[in-house]
Amino acid sequence: MAENSTITICLMAILFITRLASTLGKSRPWTGFLSPRLQTLHFARNLHLEPDAIKSVSSDYGNLVHENPAAVLYPSSIEDITSLIKFSYNNYTPFTVAARGHGHSVGGQAMASNGVVVDMMSLRHHKNGTGITVSKSPSLGFYADVGGEQLWIDVLHSTIEHGFAPVSWTDYLYLTVGGTLSNAGISGTTFRYGPQISNVYEMDVVTGKGEVVTCSSRSNSELFYAVLGGLGQFGIITRARIALEPAPKRVKWVRMLYSDFSAFTKDQELLISINGRKQKNALDYLEGSLLMVQGPPNNWRSSFFPSSHIPKIMSLVTQHAIIYCLEAAKYYDDETRHTVDKDLQQLFKGLSFVDGFMFEKDVSYVDFLNRVRSGEEKLHSQGLWDVPHPWLNLFLPKSRISDFNKGVFHDIVLKRNITTGVVLFYPMNRQKWDDKMSAVIPDEDVFYTVGFLHSSGFDDWQAYDQQNKDILKFCDQAGIEIKQYLPLYNSYKEWINHFGSKWRRFRERKAQFDPKMMLSPGQRIFNDI
Repeated sequence: MAENSTITICLMAILFITRLASTLGKSRPWTGFLSPRLQTLHFARNLHLEPDAIKSVSSDYGNLVHENPAAVLYPSSIEDITSLIKFSYNNYTPFTVAARGHGHSVGGQAMASNGVVVDMMSLRHHKNGTGITVSKSPSLGFYADVGGEQLWIDVLHSTIEHGFAPVSWTDYLYLTVGGTLSNAGISGTTFRYGPQISNVYEMDVVTGKGEVVTCSSRSNSELFYAVLGGLGQFGIITRARIALEPAPKRVKWVRMLYSDFSAFTKDQELLISINGRKQKNALDYLEGSLLMVQGPPNNWRSSFFPSSHIPKIMSLVTQHAIIYCLEAAKYYDDETRHTVDKDLQQLFKGLSFVDGFMFEKDVSYVDFLNRVRSGEEKLHSQGLWDVPHPWLNLFLPKSRISDFNKGVFHDIVLKRNITTGVVLFYPMNRQKWDDKMSAVIPDEDVFYTVGFLHSSGFDDWQAYDQQNKDILKFCDQAGIEIKQYLPLYNSYKEWINHFGSKWRRFRERKAQFDPKMMLSPGQRIFNDI
């Protein structure tokens, strides 16, 4: 009896394997990490397992983390994405899903080891120019409905054709709308207009249950606030309604050099104190950066200083080891072109920059916003773009910036015998951020962002990585309560500390919108729970 039962089981197993083999033989080889039933669904033709497809999403701009997914989805519609997530959610063993935009993460945040990466850029090829539309309503004025897969550079070009543009930008425009809204989206415009997440009216989001939900501050608000700055943990943004204002035509772009850190920060804080959105005398953009003896005054981010002035700038840098650069911009159009210089003179009156070290440019609005592009193209031509980028981005409370300047800029960075890349340092106003959103910032009215935007060779990135670790260690030992922007943590405890008072709500939102913890595993927040 037992022998007959064994024979029957063997025959059934052989029949199942034969049928499965005949099915798979007509398609691509399948992976053991995903259910073969996926191949029967309508979007299966857009699901790729080929080595080239896997390799294309197994690294990012950081070029430090490499993880292979089991498959890559190139969606032709939002329905492809919802079906994929819904299938995983209903599966006995769910697989992870990560949305990837332009792949500009630096620590593997958009990866899904043994899961599925959704290449959002694929949607751009199936919308026939409908990915960005400009409209007007009595309550909102002008706005743009933008696909989450769209690049900000394309949003700029599309909206400016109508004479309008968003007001909050990132320094680099070749990033997706969904990607920056999942983090915050910051630049020198943030002090006045807030981060990009503060300039969104409405979104369509695919949750971790595979449901498409339209959300705003008034409808499904819990999801709306969760997703903005939520690191992709609660859903995939497929559409965002972005606020627009009349677009200026040109920009007065100024840089001033400082040898004294206190004067530099005092002037920055003075300038951002004039920050009303309707204040005509306010700046539109303010950033700061460092020039150090280990690096050139002009870098990939922008070649601003005229070549004839480079020798005297380098002499100043050599004399002081660190020079602080205040960078400001004011937009203007035909109506204000006669008053813009006077407005700037009034704003800059009494500032304490080094005499004779103020430089000015007059450029088009589009060229200013797209200023990083020329540096990118130059690095591409030299084969220096696809290299490791061991970046570190922090938010610092204003009360501790002097300690940071001495302990980090002077006692750590200056003493390392490694080339300094771009180092940004500039303030923001907390009042421009909405605390209901998931993004985390220091608990002071004014806080600073500092960005160590290093590029390295494939053999020496560890030196920069070690410097980043030493900076974090110094802040911890000195009691400087920093918050990482584009955060990278390795433990559950570190994430709890990062979110602080927001952690409980963040965890509850995760349970509500992605209960099986499938989304954005590359952030490494809930993976090891």
